[in-house]
Amino acid sequence: MTSEHEEKKPAFDSEAASSLVKDLRDAFGTGKTRSYEWRASQLRSLLKMLNERENDIIEALRSDLSKPVLEAYVTEVVMLKSSCEFTLKGLKRWMMPEKVKTTITTFPSSAEIVPEPFGVVLVISAWNYPFMLSIDPVIGAIAAGNAVVLKPSEIAPASSSLLAKLFGEYLNSSAVKVVEGAVPETSALLEQKWDKIFYTGNGKVGRIVSAAAAKHLTPVALELGGKCPVIVDSDINLTVAARRIIGGKWALNNGQACIAADHIITTKDFAPKLIDALKLELEKFFGKDPLISEDLSRIVSSNHFARLTKLLDDDKVSGNIVHGGRRNKDSLKISPTILLDVPEDSLIMNEEIFGPLLPIVTVDNIEESFSVINSGEKPLAAYIFTNNKTLKGEFVRNISAGGLLINDIGMHFANPHLPFGGVGESGIGACHGKFSFDTFSHKKAVLYRSFAGDAPARYPPYTPGKLRLLKALLGGDIIGIIRALLGW
Repeated sequence: MTSEHEEKKPAFDSEAASSLVKDLRDAFGTGKTRSYEWRASQLRSLLKMLNERENDIIEALRSDLSKPVLEAYVTEVVMLKSSCEFTLKGLKRWMMPEKVKTTITTFPSSAEIVPEPFGVVLVISAWNYPFMLSIDPVIGAIAAGNAVVLKPSEIAPASSSLLAKLFGEYLNSSAVKVVEGAVPETSALLEQKWDKIFYTGNGKVGRIVSAAAAKHLTPVALELGGKCPVIVDSDINLTVAARRIIGGKWALNNGQACIAADHIITTKDFAPKLIDALKLELEKFFGKDPLISEDLSRIVSSNHFARLTKLLDDDKVSGNIVHGGRRNKDSLKISPTILLDVPEDSLIMNEEIFGPLLPIVTVDNIEESFSVINSGEKPLAAYIFTNNKTLKGEFVRNISAGGLLINDIGMHFANPHLPFGGVGESGIGACHGKFSFDTFSHKKAVLYRSFAGDAPARYPPYTPGKLRLLKALLGGDIIGIIRALLGW
């Protein structure tokens, strides 16, 4: 008889996770996920899901983040449809073995690189773009022929619940599964042996994922973040630049995006003009009271609201607010906020902001901005607004980041021909388009030889003549090979 004091077993524990992985390995072992037909059918089902349940997805995003309909449609639904279509278009070609050259050392032979699925993979996604950051890596995992588990973020509960429901309805449940939950469920999943783990989120959790993966020598891809800087030169179309900065900060989920502008670096002389332009365009976009604007997403949770409030109320920066700073705890909204010349040692300058606060750092000349950026960790993205060709070249040469963009913010994410990923503290690995396929594929080396051309020099007894011949073969020395064969 069960004691009333006995703790209830969690809905999803290590035992359940182990059973789940076993079922997926059995499904993968049948070989069905390897066929082009299965991969394409699942991708078409995802596309069908996005078309048929578009309104449900937008409603879930409204519930979790108060995302404007247009923003939700463009940044999540449309981009995912494009990802499915792009992958379906290229999949057959991506799956084909890649012929490569051979050398005289292995003559006669032929060689190729064969992409094969890792096996059973885990995707842990984030709350800020809960559909885009969940489904896009799953597209890559399926395209590569893997069985996959998706763990959505519990911080966006409506989206997580809908993902579980839709995947169950539209995808092959024996090879594609969703596990909902919070830290206990994620921990149970991380205890298992996976063939690849793809995590999107912050560096703190990224380290936990990496440590768990290391126990099983499991490869990981980490899509993290960082303080994405924006350099603003003076020789620009100021109105367009201001609009694009706003679009890449407050119109990106109110700054809750890994590629959103974290801070601006500009000259002391130009900063006042830039601030005036930003204020003017912000009022056009969000009205005189942004807190009631339907076009501004809310902060995802009270914990994140408290974190941002702490950054804003720091004694070192509270007097540096030049625009905004208003907040509503009940609606979890913070107005677009601009701060000028905050100290380097302030909280806001030493952690990823991930919200609607935008510090402006000033320098004497724009070239100094490079050393400011390079003094910190490598960001996921870095941006510059300039018409100066020399400055553009120096920016590309001198700034190391996951991705660079000139004269806009965030748009590189929309190009499936570019890899999207970080470097150093901002992440490991890349996704989007074929890069997602490659991330979830092992590139298997294959060499074909016949029984012809068997060289006795390979085998004992080893003589000086054989040594000369092997040295010539390994060195690609045709004349030396002939001399050795002739006994010279």
